[in-house]
Amino acid sequence: MSYFHITRKIKSQIAFFKGLAKDTDGASAIEYALVVGLVALVIAAFGNGIGTQVTAILTRIQTALT
Repeated sequence: MSYFHITRKIKSQIAFFKGLAKDTDGASAIEYALVVGLVALVIAAFGNGIGTQVTAILTRIQTALT
C-alpha cells in the first residue's frame, strides 16, 4: 500500500470519528432511557403504598355506583 493510500485511509477514519463525536442522537436515547429507569425505580419503591390508595379509591367509587 502506498503512502498516499495510507494517509487517505487515516484521514477518512479521522473524519468518521469526528462525525461520531458530533452525533447527538444516541445521547438523547440514553437520556430517555435514564428517565424511564428512574421512573420505574420510583414506581417500584413507592408502588405498594400508591397501589393500596388507588385500590381504596376504586373501591369507594364502585361502592358509590352500586
